[in-house]
Amino acid sequence: MKEFVHLHVHTEYSLLDGLARIDKLVKIVKERGWKSIAITDHGNMYGTLKFFEACVSNGIKPIIGEEFYICHDRKSRSNREDTGHLILLAKNNTGYRNLLKLSSMAYLEGYYYNPRIDYELLEKYSEGIICLSACLGGHIPQYILKRQYDEADKLALWFKRVFKDDFYLELQDHGIPEQKEVLVHLADMSQRLDIPLVATNDVHYLYKEDAELQDVLLCVQTGKTYDDPNRMKMSTEEFYLKTYEEMEEALPGFSEALDRTLEIADKCNVTIKTKSLRETAEGGNTNIPKEDQLGANENFIPKYVPDTGEEPYEYLTRLAWEGLKERYNPITKELEDRMNMELTTIHKLGFVEYFLIVWDYINFARKNGIPVGPGRGSGAGSLVAYCTGITQVDPIKYELFFDRFINPERVSMPDFDVDFCMDRRGEVIEYAKRRYGYDHVSNIVTFGNMQAKNAIRDVARVLRFPLSEVDKITKEIPNKPLKKPPVLQYYFGQTGKEEDSKFIVPELKAMYDEDDMIQKIVNMAMKLEGVPRNISMHAAGVLISPDPVYDHVPMAKSGEDVITQHDMTELEHLGLLKMDFLGLRTLTDIKKAIDYVKEDYGVEIDFTKMEYNDPAVFELISSGNTDAVFQLESGGMKRFMKDLQPSSLEDVIAGISLYRPGPMDFIPKFIKGKKNPEEIEYDDPCLEPILSTTYGCIVYQEQVMKIFQVMAGFSLGGADNVRRIMGKKKPEKLPPEKEKFLHGWKDPEGKKKDIPGALALGHKEDVAIKVFDQMAKFAGYAFNKSHAAAYAYVAYQTGYLKAHYEIEFLTAVLNNRITNADLVKRYTNYVRKEGFKVLPPDINKSRTEFRVEDGNTRFGLGGLKNVGTNVVDQIITEREKNGLFKSFEDFISRMTPYGTINKRTVESLILSGAFDQFGVYRSQLMAVYTLVMDRANHDKKSKANGQTSIFDVFEAETQSVNTVEYPKIKEFNKETLLKYEKEIVGIYLSGHPLDDYLDKFDDFDFTSDMIASEDEGEFEESEEGVEEEKVYDQVKDGQSVVCGGVVTAIKKIPSKSGNMAFLTVEDLNGTFDVMVFAKLYNRCKEIVVEDKMFTIRGRLSIRPGKSPVVIAESLTPWEKAEEVKEKKVYLRFDTKDIDIYQKVKDIISSYPGKMPVVIKCSSSNKAFSFSAKVDANNYLENELVGLLGEKNVVIK
Repeated sequence: MKEFVHLHVHTEYSLLDGLARIDKLVKIVKERGWKSIAITDHGNMYGTLKFFEACVSNGIKPIIGEEFYICHDRKSRSNREDTGHLILLAKNNTGYRNLLKLSSMAYLEGYYYNPRIDYELLEKYSEGIICLSACLGGHIPQYILKRQYDEADKLALWFKRVFKDDFYLELQDHGIPEQKEVLVHLADMSQRLDIPLVATNDVHYLYKEDAELQDVLLCVQTGKTYDDPNRMKMSTEEFYLKTYEEMEEALPGFSEALDRTLEIADKCNVTIKTKSLRETAEGGNTNIPKEDQLGANENFIPKYVPDTGEEPYEYLTRLAWEGLKERYNPITKELEDRMNMELTTIHKLGFVEYFLIVWDYINFARKNGIPVGPGRGSGAGSLVAYCTGITQVDPIKYELFFDRFINPERVSMPDFDVDFCMDRRGEVIEYAKRRYGYDHVSNIVTFGNMQAKNAIRDVARVLRFPLSEVDKITKEIPNKPLKKPPVLQYYFGQTGKEEDSKFIVPELKAMYDEDDMIQKIVNMAMKLEGVPRNISMHAAGVLISPDPVYDHVPMAKSGEDVITQHDMTELEHLGLLKMDFLGLRTLTDIKKAIDYVKEDYGVEIDFTKMEYNDPAVFELISSGNTDAVFQLESGGMKRFMKDLQPSSLEDVIAGISLYRPGPMDFIPKFIKGKKNPEEIEYDDPCLEPILSTTYGCIVYQEQVMKIFQVMAGFSLGGADNVRRIMGKKKPEKLPPEKEKFLHGWKDPEGKKKDIPGALALGHKEDVAIKVFDQMAKFAGYAFNKSHAAAYAYVAYQTGYLKAHYEIEFLTAVLNNRITNADLVKRYTNYVRKEGFKVLPPDINKSRTEFRVEDGNTRFGLGGLKNVGTNVVDQIITEREKNGLFKSFEDFISRMTPYGTINKRTVESLILSGAFDQFGVYRSQLMAVYTLVMDRANHDKKSKANGQTSIFDVFEAETQSVNTVEYPKIKEFNKETLLKYEKEIVGIYLSGHPLDDYLDKFDDFDFTSDMIASEDEGEFEESEEGVEEEKVYDQVKDGQSVVCGGVVTAIKKIPSKSGNMAFLTVEDLNGTFDVMVFAKLYNRCKEIVVEDKMFTIRGRLSIRPGKSPVVIAESLTPWEKAEEVKEKKVYLRFDTKDIDIYQKVKDIISSYPGKMPVVIKCSSSNKAFSFSAKVDANNYLENELVGLLGEKNVVIK
């Protein structure tokens, strides 16, 4: 096949407009024997590094380019039609760096519908760049089509002046009439202006038969269907990766332009050094030249200049030794040796400034009162990190290994993941930008790829395949992938390999084999799975560069956020410094609780000075009452802790490590070992010191490493390498490592330390084999102890606060979730369960957030719907400046001049009960509030106009005399009050719709708390970056359940047999989901309405990655009249006290209802039924308790 180089190619990174998948593209180029290929995605360089590495690894020369959007003034936002296309290719490294700048500036300075450069910017950064005039969308072809031939010539000569011999007129013919017209004029222009021609094909997909799929992809992008006559589409099927012969057929007579592609390819010589290419070369790939390999120690870390004038290593050394003296006494030789080893390794590997940069922004956070986590991940194993204050976990006490963090035998950039208070994390990132330069710091891109189910759904929508039929397909696709994506070809049995049959989903294969339309959809979806569909900003990742970021990588924007165009993994390949600034909500809980404790008791809590051995904390954890305690609040973890009865932080560390899928199988053995240590058996005596803290179980990765070191003589670094092989389940690499473990190893080059092996060290062969096999089996489950220890510290801190200052801690937890109604509901219920009161919003007592008040918690005004923090701040300011509000009218009168309260705000305050203390029904306030507000606004305007109002004349009287006549109407009924409270506050305050049905729950075997998610405040991943599977150990898939509650939301879903319904049901603990299929729903749809209460019988469906759902089999409505047991209000006081008796009568008359009242005279000890009945809500109870005392008011 004759050589040809495609110079105009759109990969999958021309988001939803390109299907030339990089891996497949490179494979085809290699199969055709071609030596080079270009990448020119629309308006970005997202895929360039992946493309470069793929090409180089396969012996193909990569040509790095971009199809730019160009205009005459990049800063103008008025003329969208001015934007054209232009192909720019990097000729050399200077050109590549200029492409990075141009691509970045297009986003940062020129974004208007698309990222744009202009001719001024292009000329400034033109060196080292080859320019092609582009497709029909280029300015020169557009001038030709408009018959503006002089303008076309003028622009062509401008390009020739700027790029000299590196400007080419681009010829294309995809069978489009306009192209044929342009082609003739370009050929003429080439002759007249002496500008060479080059032939390209505008490649968007790889094979001609993919044209239909490309159109489907465009429909996905634009939200159109395939049969829409007005949709965007490509006019022919010629936009594929053609052979030389096909190009020659499309452009007859232009063989010189075809051959010129080779000339351009020869000109292009760009080197990009990456660590992954070096690692690939070290693995035996001979295609990779040395100039493309970045050394293990070659990193682009910003310079850190200490304020003291010291050299960085001198400064780090001093900080570390000073910290060692502060934290340890005495300083043993073991500590000195460990410190010297770590400092030497850090210095030798070039990570000194990395440590100082991390120390610097953590130091900034602590100095400014921003909570910082004790550590996360393997970084907690560093003594230097601990002594400099980067981490707070003692690595010596908990036997954590530095080699797990920085392994001299497998050098890679260390990675400190740091948790900050969620509220103030942004301040730390902003500090880093100020410290190192705004153009040196950037957020990082992340790509949203088309997943298996979405690919099916998108294709089916475009082809108008019925939604109900699509659901039948997607529901059979496992939520937890059976293998690493892509997965569709495996599930549908289309790989053609016998060994892949274990991944086939029989139901899916049957659909594929039996239905031609499903087959077509799946075939397309298989090609779309994994295609990037959008970009966003990584939640935590931040790049800090020694130079302006665009000197190393191209930049873009996600909304208003500046991001890199390469993702985190690619930045690491380039040796750049990627930091994780993570937000952990629990740190904010701790900080707020500490502040409340200081405010209430004057006690200052400093967890850095604690020993983490308080018996009260372990007693709390052992009780299982660990709601809101970090990592320990799930139902299963509570039971585990109750069974375990932890007596030290080591037990908690192990518990956090074991309570995951896989290791959970070892929990019984672990508990048995703790309770019966005399029964623990060790396969070899050397294992006892290593495994004694975990009662004979291998729990941690560090234990695996230590066993290799002690039993076979491995270095810790070498042991960590084998542990990684075991953890990644690579059985083919284990036999040589097993041989080393048993019989030892000598380095033939004599550079590395010999490994004596277990047998040479006196261990029995059968025992050594058994131990190795056990480690190989469990290493994939073993947890990073450094990470678990750091999180156990946080767990202990929350446990300490809960054990000693519970209401302050729970108030902090509520404040930190004040915008999440479900979590507020969960924790307010828990506050009540713990014996505290959740006091309602109060216009004179509430602050913005929840606050501790007399040993209870008061609801904050900031949590109310339509009441913004600005309004609350002004209410508090007015209250503090001029005293408490005396009445509703007083509130309106005083707040109106601020100009921020509106009718919706006042409605919310009324319906939430914020004015209840004034003794006026909410119904009465709702009837008059508009009149009061209108009067106050009129008065405000009169004052502004210099007029005197009645309020000025009779100011003294209006302060004491009620100026509003309230209508004599009843209060809203209980259901209405609760409905409004739920709407405004997010939870029920004065009662609960289910209060009258508590006996119903005695018959239920399933409630929402059995599936409640543990509230960790952050996204937790395993080491491999895969979300851990959620554990539901109180329930199981397919389990029959009886449950119930009030329906709070209904979503109808169309199906062939009628509507199905997806219900949200609230019980006393939270909410759960119920699926009612069409057959049942059609029978009872008239009664299935919001606010209706039901007993539900059915079965539980638990699918990986999804919240459990109850599949309803029957729905039985609750009938209040038949089932509510009669309750009574019992009061005790001296009825002979006329004043008290009258006040009781007044309170009772304010809450008319159906509940009888029984009064017992405390002086005569006689009881009688009172004539009036009441609505026994929280407000009635609160007023009576306030008058008579809590012991003298009982409702039962």
